[in-house]
Amino acid sequence: MVKSKILSPFQKFVNLQSSTGILLLATTIIALVWANSAFADSYQDFWQYELGIVTDGFELRKPLLLWVNDGLMAIFFFLIGLEIKREFLIGELNSTKKVMFPLFGAIGGIALPVILYIVLNQNPETLKGWGIPMATDIAFSLAILKVLGNRVPLSLKIFLTAFAIVDDLGAVLVIAVFYSGDLDMLMLGSALGLLAIVYFLSYKGLYFEFLTIIAGFVVWFLFLKAGLHPTLAGILMAFAVPVRQKISTFEFTDQLDSIVGNLKKSNILQKPVLSAEQLDLIDDLEDWSDKYRSPLQVLEHKLHNWVAYLVIPVFALANAGVALNSNGSMDLESALVINIIICLILGKSIGISTVIFVARKLKIIEVPADITNKQIIGVSFLAGIGFTMAIFIAGLAFNSSPEYIDSAKIGILIGSFLSAIIGFSILRFKTVKGTFDHTR
Repeated sequence: MVKSKILSPFQKFVNLQSSTGILLLATTIIALVWANSAFADSYQDFWQYELGIVTDGFELRKPLLLWVNDGLMAIFFFLIGLEIKREFLIGELNSTKKVMFPLFGAIGGIALPVILYIVLNQNPETLKGWGIPMATDIAFSLAILKVLGNRVPLSLKIFLTAFAIVDDLGAVLVIAVFYSGDLDMLMLGSALGLLAIVYFLSYKGLYFEFLTIIAGFVVWFLFLKAGLHPTLAGILMAFAVPVRQKISTFEFTDQLDSIVGNLKKSNILQKPVLSAEQLDLIDDLEDWSDKYRSPLQVLEHKLHNWVAYLVIPVFALANAGVALNSNGSMDLESALVINIIICLILGKSIGISTVIFVARKLKIIEVPADITNKQIIGVSFLAGIGFTMAIFIAGLAFNSSPEYIDSAKIGILIGSFLSAIIGFSILRFKTVKGTFDHTR
């Protein structure tokens, strides 16, 4: 029997995230080498170079680093918002039964790392970094599961993706509540008012991609000026994108049959161009296709490659360059480094696996039959790969204390690396190859 070459949407997502993980690793290494090479000054100067618009009554000027963290990352958060909405409406989180397993994993993976951080922290100035070990980097963790191939079941990859998305949602809420500045209520009210209009239009079935882009930029700017982190505009705008098509499959196929029939009957020119009749029919086909496609799915499809191959790698290149001193050391807050490492490795693994085991024992959740306890422990360690969101939150937490940022980044890099090694080893050596056939 010939195996199907067609990948499911989730398998395509896994493949894309795996490629992103490899690219993330490459850009991280480049950033570290660049920041510690003979051209180290150029690394700092490049990302601190200021760009923007300045007029008599208007100013929007930022270092290139902040354009990446506040601007490009808003696109990343927009995609995260689309994924969260899709998963809750039609995906792996769209029912109580489906959501309970990853939800309990996410609760353990958020709560224990935060508690551990607070308990282990001894410096009042670093206490505000408690949100750093919360979220899981989907790209890196799925890249490792991809390398393991059929040693792990597809249901384990779905579980990892689902609880990582819940983690991200928790991290977004934390950013909104705890890592935003003093709020300008007029600006915030204007942004929320514009969001309400966009939501109302979407509810009434009036969705326009161009309008969403323009409104998104305005909301982003208003959030920036209001003191709320502007990347949150990406999440909130994503929730305004409808998931449903305007017409059903049956209606679309009927129209498609009609257009194809008319094309066959149309006047065919003896030149390599279309007749006016054919052009009208092609325009009709495009109109019907736009109505048939899910707006959310279309935007996700368009953005995935941009985020995977541009936004996230550029973010890593801009933020992962931790400069060592000439003697190979640096002025580190060692307690902060160790705290983050412990929270990522032990906080995530113990928190996720313990909560899941207890919830299953109490029969609150149902774990898929093809997922073993050892695989739950292994993937719980992989959840300690916090990279993208962890570095992002570290920048917010220590924005006014830059001396702690490099220490936090070192802790994140080491903790994520060790979590990856431990998780990979458990899944690699505790699972028999070939046990799971994803093609069935």
